[in-house]
Amino acid sequence: MSYQIDLSGRVAMITGASSGLGAQFARTLARAGAGVVLAARRVERLKTLRAEIEAGGGDAHVVGLDVTDPASIKAAVAHAETEMGTIDILVNNSGVSTTQRLLDVTPEDYDYVMGTNTRGAFFVAQEVGRRMIARARGAAPGTFTGGRIVNVASMAALRPLGQIGVYAMSKAAVVHMTRAMALEWGRYGINVNAICPGYIDTEINHEHWQTEAGQKLINMLPRKRVGQPQDLDAVLMMLCANESHFVNGAVIAADDGFGV
Repeated sequence: MSYQIDLSGRVAMITGASSGLGAQFARTLARAGAGVVLAARRVERLKTLRAEIEAGGGDAHVVGLDVTDPASIKAAVAHAETEMGTIDILVNNSGVSTTQRLLDVTPEDYDYVMGTNTRGAFFVAQEVGRRMIARARGAAPGTFTGGRIVNVASMAALRPLGQIGVYAMSKAAVVHMTRAMALEWGRYGINVNAICPGYIDTEINHEHWQTEAGQKLINMLPRKRVGQPQDLDAVLMMLCANESHFVNGAVIAADDGFGV
C-alpha cells in the first residue's frame, strides 16, 4: 500500500518563486494538488513557470512581490487571496547573499542581506499569519483554519561559514523566528517550521561547481556531492501536509550530513 500526500483544495504561496528552490517548491506543491501563488520581483519569469505548471495540469497564479517593501507584501497577499482564495501554506523562501569577509561588509551589504532574509521573511510571515489567525478566530472567512508556514533558512544558520557571515547571521535569525512563531501561533493550528538546506545546485551557483574552487568545496563535503532542488521535495511535502499537525517549531537540516 502506498502513501500519498494530497494537498487538493489548499492554496500555497511561495516567495522567491522565480528561480532555484522557489520554482522547484512551486512545482512540487502543484503536483500534490495545491493551487500555487508564485511570488517574486521577476514577474516575467513567474509567468513562464505558471505556463509550465498549467501545462502539467496544475493551478498557478502570478503576483509581483518585493519582500523589502511592507506595502508590496500587503498588496501581494491581498491580491493572492482575492484571486486564489485564502492562503493555507506559505513557503517563505526569498533570500539573497553577498560574499566577503566580515571586515569588508558595508552598511549597504548588511542592510541588503538582512532586509530580505530576516526583515522580509518576518513581515511576509506576519501578514500571512495574521490572516490565518483571523480565520481561526472566526473573524475572517475561510473553510480551513490553521495553516502551514515553512521558512527556508540554511545550514549556514547552524554552522557559520567563511565569506558569508552576514548571510549566516540572517538565516540564524530565521531559525529563531521560526521557533518564536511556532510558540505564539501554534494555539491557532498554525504550524511553523524551517528547512535548512545544504549546498544545492541551482542556476545561480551552477557554474561555480565546475570551477577549481567549486570542485575543492565538493571534495570537502561528507559524500562529495551537492544536492539538487528536488532533494528537498520530501521534507517540504512532510511539513506542508495536512497530517503534519504535530510537527511545530522543527528546524530540519537537509544538508547531506554537512552539519554533522
